[in-house]
Formats: sequence, structure tokens, C-alpha cells
Amino acid sequence: MQFIMNNNSFERRRFIKSSAFGLIGITTFGFASSQDAISKPWHNNDKDPLFYRYPSMNDSMVSGIVGASHRDIDKVKELLGQRPELAVATWDWGFGDWESALGAASHVGRRDIAELLMSHGARPDIFTFAMLGAYKSLQEIVETVPGIQKTPGPHGITLLQHAKNRLGDKNISAEDKVNVNKVISYLEAAGNADLKAKSLEISEEEKQNYIGEYRFGDGEGEIFVVDLTSQKALKLGRKGSFGNMLKKIDEYTFSPTGAPSVKIIFKMTSDRATSFSIHEPEPLVTAVRI
Repeated sequence: MQFIMNNNSFERRRFIKSSAFGLIGITTFGFASSQDAISKPWHNNDKDPLFYRYPSMNDSMVSGIVGASHRDIDKVKELLGQRPELAVATWDWGFGDWESALGAASHVGRRDIAELLMSHGARPDIFTFAMLGAYKSLQEIVETVPGIQKTPGPHGITLLQHAKNRLGDKNISAEDKVNVNKVISYLEAAGNADLKAKSLEISEEEKQNYIGEYRFGDGEGEIFVVDLTSQKALKLGRKGSFGNMLKKIDEYTFSPTGAPSVKIIFKMTSDRATSFSIHEPEPLVTAVRI
């Protein structure tokens, strides 16, 4: 069995070895549900006490706070107590789907976690203002940068969805609800604030043709898994990771949410996937079904 990787494979393998992979369930709306969002930090078992990119901060701490910022305020407090600099941490969940700790709190509507992060130096953006119901701040940004409301946030979540997700917080105050609804009305009137990535239809039966494990190297963990999210959408990720939700863009061709430039092209035999190649945009790696 042969696996194809480019000349950057060594550095990528070193990065993968050091990475911390959180488990975040992404729903069809593109945000982590309270039941699915789980932080699972990686622990270094190597004899070398220094992170291989030291003095860069260890990946386990970075991914740990971004993962925890979806729902676990106690964990966020603990990590900030150790390293306040983590308030501005940003993590790539895969294929360039970058998310900051504050971005995580913003798209799941956790004002309490967002305020904690900002009190330690996190930098609010338009998505945070939408979640907070900060109408004047959001309006000024939209008027200053025309069309910015079209820009998606982490996992491809729209600006309007950030505001709507805040309403799902059972602890939201009456005042916050009024302010958030004002932001929602403004964004709906502005238009283009809820543009979701398009995906071709795929039947439940067809999805089963892709589900499975695919090996792309000889290492123990060099396996991709194609599976379903809690909302029955296809996702792809390294074994043990949360996975990126896939959008079907052509026959046997998908694009991960939050990374429209990436194409994942499956090779089919008798309507069953036997391998796939990842293009970013050049062919980078081929994985074969186990």
C-alpha cells in the first residue's frame, strides 16, 4: 500500500505529533452543541520537556482553552490563571478553520465566557458584538466596512447566526434579549448576513458510501475518519479529532466547512469510496480506505 505526501510531510508530522485535538461536535448550523462540545487536551509523553516549537506556547494549552471556551467557564478560568496570555489564543481546527477562544464563546452565545476572556485581554470583533447585542458598535463596523456582514466566522458560521445563537442561552437577561433582537433586525435588513456555504444534496444512503477509516501514512495515528455529525452531516478529521463538516460541491467532491479553497476528491468503486485525495489547492495527500 502506498501513500503520497509532498516534501512538507516531515514538518507536518512533527506538528501533528505535538498537536492537541479537541472534540467539538459541529451541527448542521455550524456551531458546537452543548452536548457535543468536549475538550480533550493532549498530553506530551516525550522525554523532552520542551515543546518542539518552544518558546511558542504548547499546542495542548492553546487548543485546550479554545475548546473549553465553547462551554466550560471553570476550565477557562483555570487556564487563564496559569497563563493569562491564552485569552488571545487561536487554534486551527483543520484546513485553516481558525478560531479564537473569544470566537468560540461568541458563536455559542456564552456572554459570561466572552466577558471573562475580554477581561484578560481578548480582542472583540464584529462576531462578538453581534452575540453581545452591541448594536451601535456593530452598526459602525458595517457602515465603515461595507459588505463585512457577509464574512463568515469560525466553522463558516454566519454573523446573523452568532446573534441568534445568543438567544439560545437560557440565562440571557431580558435586556440582552432586546439588544440582541435589535441586532438581528438590523442584520436582516442589511442583507447578506446569513450566507451559508452551498452544498449539493446527498441522500442518507449515499453518505454511507463514504463513512470509514482511511490511512495516509505508516504511523499509528495517520488515519482519517469519515463519519457523521450529531446532525447526520458528513465530516472528516484525523482519528481522535472533532472533524470538519463536509459540503458536497461536485460529484464525489467535497469541501470542508470554513475552507472553500480545499477540495476532497473521492475515488469510487461500485459506488463505494476506496480512497480520497486532498487538494489545497494542489494535491497534497492521498488516503486509502482501511
